[in-house]
Amino acid sequence: MIEYLIELDKSLFFFLNGLHSSWMDPIMFWISDKKIWIPFYLFLAGWIIKTFNKKSIIYLLALGLAITITDQVISGFMKGFFERFRPSRDPENQGMVHIVNGYTGGKYGFASSHSGNAFALAMFIYLTFREYKWVWLMFVWAAIVAYSRVYLGVHYPGDILVGGIIGLIFGKLCHRLAEKVIAKY
Repeated sequence: MIEYLIELDKSLFFFLNGLHSSWMDPIMFWISDKKIWIPFYLFLAGWIIKTFNKKSIIYLLALGLAITITDQVISGFMKGFFERFRPSRDPENQGMVHIVNGYTGGKYGFASSHSGNAFALAMFIYLTFREYKWVWLMFVWAAIVAYSRVYLGVHYPGDILVGGIIGLIFGKLCHRLAEKVIAKY
């Protein structure tokens, strides 16, 4: 069963990674760059501060905790524990992976920290501002960031799926923690 899932993951990867074009390469490379999103993150932090005033520190700390835990579980534990090569680093895939700007990432890729962190942020913001009809677009943003990792050849779809699930879980748990702390104090 595991072998079947791994083969399915690889087949889906090669299909999705094969949907590349020269005009999309710089866009996906840009989307995958964490630093490019700093203004967006500052906007979200400002929105939290403007909305919650003194309580915003609790929300910001909880959001930071969600992303930190997600990142540490994935990068600090899972990648070293599972030691699954990234598609771009797997010797079996030599010459078959579309790589952009020579970017191959680290050695191991299971699970995706980009995906986990993006979905942790998306879940936290969604739960914090769910009264806004358009806030579900945070999940679209997270999915695009996650897909960019497959496009760039540095993650299998299973890597981004598992990373995304971990991010959703910690985003929700840390949001719940923030709500409990605010209710108590």
